[in-house]
Amino acid sequence: MPAMYKVRPLNSAGVLPGHLPTCMYPVPNLHRAAGTAAPPPQEEVDPSLQALESRQEEILKRLYELKSAVDGLSKMIQTPDADFDVTNIIQTDEFSPLTTNGADLDLMLGKDYGALKDVVINANPSLPPLSLLVIHSLLCERYKILSAVHTHSSVKSVPENLLKCFGEQTKKQPRHEYQLGFTLIWKDVPKPQMKFSIQTMCPIEGEGNIARFLFSLFGQKYSAVTSTLIDSWVDTAIFQLKEGSSKERGAVLRSMNAALGKSSWLVGNELTVADVVAWCALRQTGTANTAPANVQKWMKSCENLAPFSSVMKLLK
Repeated sequence: MPAMYKVRPLNSAGVLPGHLPTCMYPVPNLHRAAGTAAPPPQEEVDPSLQALESRQEEILKRLYELKSAVDGLSKMIQTPDADFDVTNIIQTDEFSPLTTNGADLDLMLGKDYGALKDVVINANPSLPPLSLLVIHSLLCERYKILSAVHTHSSVKSVPENLLKCFGEQTKKQPRHEYQLGFTLIWKDVPKPQMKFSIQTMCPIEGEGNIARFLFSLFGQKYSAVTSTLIDSWVDTAIFQLKEGSSKERGAVLRSMNAALGKSSWLVGNELTVADVVAWCALRQTGTANTAPANVQKWMKSCENLAPFSSVMKLLK
């Protein structure tokens, strides 16, 4: 159209720096300046990746701690003193001796509205559980016990000394004045059985298990190491001394002799159920006379106590 005018495009002619207005100030072009570069854009960190890295660092830290612990154990095992004597640990245990006051039977056996707790034991007179008789005598020194002995119809005859194994209870007191009832029934059973709650409790079987239960009524507290050693000696006395072969008995006597060379009793410096069960097993098997010196000395220490000496009369 003839009415319009033409304008020269700036892109062809270009704009020279000298043609810029004087009222404006130049700004350097950061993208083209020499020796400078724009910082790269920062990438966002994935939270799941960050959590994975933290977990990996925690695992590596725990592995390092485990490695240090294993290295310490390996050094101990490689030393000549690897088989350390746990009696040093046992001697530091704090447990109450048998001469302290009686424990709370209601706390251990459960409170039954003031009713007398009855322990009922079935045993075969052909193999009387001597350890239970010893513990019964020990309990009588601690608690007021109503003792009784009966004979089941499955047994034809019982020796007179077994019928009087609890002695004569001279003082006849009302039942409610006793703390514990202890009834022994001579019965034709393969192994001793015990109940203290006739209606609700499954029987405890085995002389060792019953001895553990009865001895717990003294309320003594042991560490895990001491309890494990006591249980080990009880099982050894029952299954190897009493029921094992002559070779097994010889090995046990050597172990006992070594243990009793370091302490007065099998576990620590106080009488435990391990001593009671082991002494009775030796007496019943007739191996006491051939025992090593330390074992012989230990047996005399046991027999100097009244509960053991009273049971000795049953063996004659």
